[in-house]
Amino acid sequence: MRKLAKFFQSKIVVAGLLVLLQLAVILFFVNYLANKFVWYYALSIALAVIVALDITNANMNTSFKLAWTITVLIFPIFGTPLYLIFSKSKQNRRIGKRFKSYREMMRHAMPSDEDNISEIAEEDPEIARNLKYIETTAFAPVYKNTQTKYFSIGEEYYAQLIRELNKAEKFIFIEYFIIEPGKMLNSVIDILKEKVSEGVEVRFMYDDFGAASKIPKDYEKYLQSLGFSVSVFNRIRPSPDTFLNYRDHRKIVVIDGNTAFTGGINLADEYINEVQRFGHWKDTGIMIKGDAVTKMTETFLQLWHYSRGESAVDYADYQSTLKCESDGYVQPFADGPSSDDLTVELCYMGMINCATKNLYVMTPYLILDGEMATALCHAARSGVDVRIITPKIPDKKLVFAVTRSNYRTLLDSGVRIYEYTPGFVHAKTVCADGKMCVVGTANFDFRSFYLHFENCVLTYKSSCVKDAEADFIETMNKSEEITVEQLNKRGAPYRLLQAVLKVFSPLM
Repeated sequence: MRKLAKFFQSKIVVAGLLVLLQLAVILFFVNYLANKFVWYYALSIALAVIVALDITNANMNTSFKLAWTITVLIFPIFGTPLYLIFSKSKQNRRIGKRFKSYREMMRHAMPSDEDNISEIAEEDPEIARNLKYIETTAFAPVYKNTQTKYFSIGEEYYAQLIRELNKAEKFIFIEYFIIEPGKMLNSVIDILKEKVSEGVEVRFMYDDFGAASKIPKDYEKYLQSLGFSVSVFNRIRPSPDTFLNYRDHRKIVVIDGNTAFTGGINLADEYINEVQRFGHWKDTGIMIKGDAVTKMTETFLQLWHYSRGESAVDYADYQSTLKCESDGYVQPFADGPSSDDLTVELCYMGMINCATKNLYVMTPYLILDGEMATALCHAARSGVDVRIITPKIPDKKLVFAVTRSNYRTLLDSGVRIYEYTPGFVHAKTVCADGKMCVVGTANFDFRSFYLHFENCVLTYKSSCVKDAEADFIETMNKSEEITVEQLNKRGAPYRLLQAVLKVFSPLM
């Protein structure tokens, strides 16, 4: 009974129930009118047609257009209100305006180095074009004088993170989507407490939705009592349009401006296999040291200031001071609803289009729009060895059904797909031709590409590229290859469910 009471008192449940109540009131209202006035139904159909025309002409991905158009036209009475509630763009413009001001300040504090892209262009002009696009849209320079280290599993990431946190002398910035008390989080908190006592500045940010069901009610106050500066990103409110959208899905640790971590790994024990919910948890991460850390520091500070409603920025006070030998080229970058540019998705597509030999992808979700599916199929049909690893044991069954619904088109084009037999793949890693890789937080799905704040590190000709590629091969050898014959064995009801879910996948 205590657990049940705690569940119904949780922030997510309360907010969710209030959202459902709002939607129920709207549906009752429109149905009441429909039952009382015959003309209202005709009016709703006319309005649905007008809204559908507006959707058709909107600056929106075609998959979103299709999903919303079907919703509005098939369910005219409540489809139109749902569209008007959930697809508002005012918040995107407001976020974008704030971030634009941050970027203007940033340009003066952190000039880019054009020569690095020019150097790459002499050998790989197509790759250089992709890097130039990222630099232009995400204000993300390409750095040298940076060391990289790839982690093939959460346990390795965690061990290195602990070692580096213990070395901190000036400041520690931490940003995660999910935090949950346990071995991993508690050991990090213990080190941070010690560092605060030594005079180290600690800033700790987490996403409210990602952490709300994982942490005690007063956890924010607890962290503040330890001497941390704390920011809770996008607090959960009973508003349908922001309940799930605009989440901080980033995972960033910056230490003294000289060392930084990112990847798929959150601060919770399942990410280091201390607990198992979906079999063995396969995840990846990356550590960088040197000049490129400056960009990750700035990425953290932008969202920190935005989350706290602050207009002042302090980028210049936290730049890297560590001089390293160059380990290839490193380009950290971030994306989110603060920009109309789909930097992460188009970075992935740029890598697909640049690949001439092989393209390896590890992702927990494979929910593709038409453009991404076409790029993968085109690469495979052009002779590129395209291979994708997804989980065998899913964390979300409906999302997994949508993931599998994309298999047939890819397999028919020559893409090879594998499911990780021991458990769940949470890694977000893309490798191309043994020259370039991206390790970060962005899944191959609509939320990562369109709605969430994400961050990645792209490396070109660095040591971690070979390590990431070798890890992919090792993981593939532990996975089951999927065939068209296997897909054909699935029953008609399941295939019908997949077809329906695929149409509405952009709204999931």
